Amino acid sequence: MIDILRSEWTKIRSVRSTVWTLAVTAVLMTGMSALISAASKNNPGGPLLAEQAITMSLTGILFTQLAMATLGVLVISSEYRTGGIRTSLMAVPKRMSLLTGKFFVFTVTSLIVSAVAAAAAIGVGLAITQPPSVAMGDVARAVLGSTLYLTACGVFGLGLGTLVRHTPGALVSAIALILVLPQVANQLPGQWGKTVAEYFTTNPGLLIVMDQSSGSLGPWSGFGVYLGWVAVAVIVGAVLMQRRDA
Repeated sequence: MIDILRSEWTKIRSVRSTVWTLAVTAVLMTGMSALISAASKNNPGGPLLAEQAITMSLTGILFTQLAMATLGVLVISSEYRTGGIRTSLMAVPKRMSLLTGKFFVFTVTSLIVSAVAAAAAIGVGLAITQPPSVAMGDVARAVLGSTLYLTACGVFGLGLGTLVRHTPGALVSAIALILVLPQVANQLPGQWGKTVAEYFTTNPGLLIVMDQSSGSLGPWSGFGVYLGWVAVAVIVGAVLMQRRDA
């Protein structure tokens, strides 16, 4: 298994798109934090509370979630596009071992990059807004929530990439499920629409970022619901990878 992990790490760090996508994640997080925080600092309503400043600092997560999902898609769909998956499967005939290696290496990489990006975004935002008092527990909670959420988005993309195998199709699916359809669900009428929106993909997942509750879901239970969506994509993708030809 060590050889598989080493091989997957070599693939990830040697692909140019990986480096650029991770760079975009960090730049979007810190850049949006600086822009939104600077705009809110000039608000005549007075200084922001620490919670408000932290929330504004994380506005960029709405964009970086797509960057992480895109990277997850590319980790496996790029091999299908180039035919490299055949070479990988010749070297590792046990497909689930290969897929497990991909998920493990990607998850660890995503956790590290997401944590650094979230911490930098919050640091920039707080430096600009300068709220009266900041509890380090709130900062740690926001960094942890953002890290877990962005990593889950990346794993979701990797699951969709395994499922679809075609880069454009997997990217369209990721954009629809992560960004577009959750907003559509929020517009559904009646109590049934509210329930659908509450449990639909990233809507419950974002609760852990903002440390909020929505209906019957709290931050951690909402994140658990989102992980359920991620697990479905991963499991279905793994089953199809086991059954289909490369």
